[in-house]
Amino acid sequence: MIVDAHHHLWDPSERAYPWMDDSVAPIRRRFDADDLRAAVAGTDVTATIAVQAVHDPDETAWLLTQRVPVAGVVGWVDLTAPDVVDRLAALVDLEREGGPRLVGIRHLAHDEPDRDWLARDDVVAGVRVLAAAGMPFDLLVRDREHAAAVTLVDAVPDGVFVLDHAGKPDIAHDDTDVAIAWRARMDDLAARPNVLCKVSGLVTEAGTDWRERPVARYARQVVEAFGPDRSLFGSDWPVSTLQGDYAEVLRTASDALADLSDDERDAVFRRTAERVYLAAAPPQT
Repeated sequence: MIVDAHHHLWDPSERAYPWMDDSVAPIRRRFDADDLRAAVAGTDVTATIAVQAVHDPDETAWLLTQRVPVAGVVGWVDLTAPDVVDRLAALVDLEREGGPRLVGIRHLAHDEPDRDWLARDDVVAGVRVLAAAGMPFDLLVRDREHAAAVTLVDAVPDGVFVLDHAGKPDIAHDDTDVAIAWRARMDDLAARPNVLCKVSGLVTEAGTDWRERPVARYARQVVEAFGPDRSLFGSDWPVSTLQGDYAEVLRTASDALADLSDDERDAVFRRTAERVYLAAAPPQT
């Protein structure tokens, strides 16, 4: 059994996705749970976590209408709103029996003009609301936003933070300096026990010739830094289809971590995601 802790569903005909320019034209169409079921067919994936891709609560509401294999939704809420408690509660109220639960919140911090957005007082206050509700916050950051992410994590020590896409390393331009700087950022966050990391999005960061790039090395170093119990597999589908199909992305991650013990592999590919996203009690808001 595998839990895919990071993928997307969307419908650009219903709402605008500003980042969907011509460079991602092949995926600029509707993807829903039916497409996902077709993608995971023939794999051991039994449950998934759908992750927001735009700052729009209506997208989160739509994600909560999806069905198997979607078990959880990492949605979006305006963390800076004075009534963030009520807005979060309204999203939780959209959960329906047999459908996915709201299991986390994310903001596209790496698209904010302000590199220190995550460290703003109003954002920290919003994330403290999430922590009080027992809800994880996904960190979508690159090198530019790393310092602000660390400030946020330190300001909310009782929160749970999940680093998406291993901090988006520049694998396409991998060299010694790139690798050392990225690993330093990973070690910095890994030293904070309330931070986990997704082994996801690496083929995208490696570029069109990703099969010739050291994707496996980066995947192994994530688990080395955070440990299997704080590492989660994510496909980043359908973004990943720009590089390869679902089965190839899953196989790439599995091959990269083949040296792990059975128990360690089970943690990365299932158990950690279940514990962080799916085993938590419903949030109290």
